[in-house]
Amino acid sequence: MLSGEAMAVLKARYLREGETPEKMFWRVAEYVAEAEALYGGDRQAACQEYYAIMAGLEFLPNSPALMNAGRKQAQMAACFVLPVDDSLGDIFDTLKHAALIHQSGGGTGFSFSRLRPKGDRIAGTNGKASGPVSFLHVYDAATEVVRQGAVRRGANMAVLRVDHPDIEEFITAKRDRTVLNNFNLSVGITDAFMVAVAQDRSFALVHPRTGRTVRQVSARRLFDLMAAMAWENGEPGLFFLDTVNRANPTPHLGNFEAPNPCSEQPLLPYESCVLGSVNLAKMVAADGQHLDYDRLSVVVRRAVRFLDNIIDRNWYPLPAVAEATLRTRKIGLGIMGLADLFIMLDIPYGSKQAVLLTADIMRFITAEARRESARLAAERGPFPAYPGSIYESSIGPVRNATVTTIAPTGTISIIANCSSGIEPLFALAFSRHVLGGQVLASINPTVLAYLDKRGLLTTDVEKTIKHQGSVRNTGLPYHVKQVLATAHEIRPIWHVAQLAAAQRYTDNAVSKTVNLPHKAMPHDVARIFSLAYRSGCKGVTVYRDGSRDQQVLVQGVAANCSLCQE
Repeated sequence: MLSGEAMAVLKARYLREGETPEKMFWRVAEYVAEAEALYGGDRQAACQEYYAIMAGLEFLPNSPALMNAGRKQAQMAACFVLPVDDSLGDIFDTLKHAALIHQSGGGTGFSFSRLRPKGDRIAGTNGKASGPVSFLHVYDAATEVVRQGAVRRGANMAVLRVDHPDIEEFITAKRDRTVLNNFNLSVGITDAFMVAVAQDRSFALVHPRTGRTVRQVSARRLFDLMAAMAWENGEPGLFFLDTVNRANPTPHLGNFEAPNPCSEQPLLPYESCVLGSVNLAKMVAADGQHLDYDRLSVVVRRAVRFLDNIIDRNWYPLPAVAEATLRTRKIGLGIMGLADLFIMLDIPYGSKQAVLLTADIMRFITAEARRESARLAAERGPFPAYPGSIYESSIGPVRNATVTTIAPTGTISIIANCSSGIEPLFALAFSRHVLGGQVLASINPTVLAYLDKRGLLTTDVEKTIKHQGSVRNTGLPYHVKQVLATAHEIRPIWHVAQLAAAQRYTDNAVSKTVNLPHKAMPHDVARIFSLAYRSGCKGVTVYRDGSRDQQVLVQGVAANCSLCQE
């Protein structure tokens, strides 16, 4: 059964005129199942299976698939990366391409690292270059205009390599909080830089066109500047370039330079990827004591075929995107509802047991997804760039160059009525600012069920949850408080441990925010950045509570909420 929050979101953004949620799921299932006919498969049986896992809220694809399936131009991928080369024509060609992608419902990532630094001479005009950050503002303004007529608000990721001469301007670009609000910013971090930080050495900033050193800077000072800005404003995040490229399944096609807007999907130029997530809250066995791996296996296999079918049924906004996407056929199956699962199994998020379970879940999902991809390769052929890929000398033919990604699942987790991605609960009751200023508020039903099952759901406890979003100030047992600890009550080291555990068995990357209490200091951010790198994470983002005036989530039920699910 869909929650009141889910219905509000569906009506505002997903359902067509006269459409019910049931009809939406049938529309998506029927459209995607049409791909089975291309390979002699049972279209009707596939349609029934796809409908069942979506209507049962066991699996949901990314938002563009739910919105666009069945349209004449059914663009169903969420993630795109576009190249930005160092000429005015290329820069604005990419901007045009990004506008078309945003109009269709996709988000875009860019690396601006190839652009010459600010003040560099332009031979053709004898003028001076304005630098990468100036073009960020141009792209941001265009995104703001295009979003008025887009399927959903366009989002961007901008990456600049840590060795670019304009890196300090980039790191501090959002100190003015009124600018670049359609962009997330990440610094492309290299191993060489992290070594220089650890050894407190100088670090060379290099001209991207000539390869010559422009100047030397203190690596530690630059690192501390990143930490200070992330402490102040939540940005930039870090994108560990060398770590990402060591996991590149098709190195013969080139290197990764940027991910999608939430940083979970590194892609080669012009590639796109369709994502989907399994709801772990629906994967608990009937006895309520453990994860039902048999059911999880079934849902994973169906989801992999569903996502592979989308690649064939998708409408591509650019020929170059179609070519690059079909060459590697990347899919990104992830999870949501992890925090709910831990509560249902009576396990604290911030515990070794929970971290080991996260790793085990992702190990299982990736293995099952890859087995299904191998079955698809036997039926339909491997992805065209398979010769020369890492699989050619290891596991053999697979249909998809990647199979797993962990996305933030912002709106689809609302539809599924579960916790988002691998995040802990932000609060046990919260107000969410969405939909053009509307405020939705709710008390987490998993939390209420957990307390009720143990005879602990008193009127006073429920009132405290509603107003404070936490059980910290109640007389509940210590273990219960640990199980129901919220994001800011969990030590940052456990946030990083969960990120690293999930990343260890995920093909692509993992979207996760390390939440910090308001009292945290910049050196705490620096420690998290270092720990994430040492732990093998592909990227890391931190957010200190209250460091921005407006937050999407606020603890407790707001007085002005337009919908309150008690």
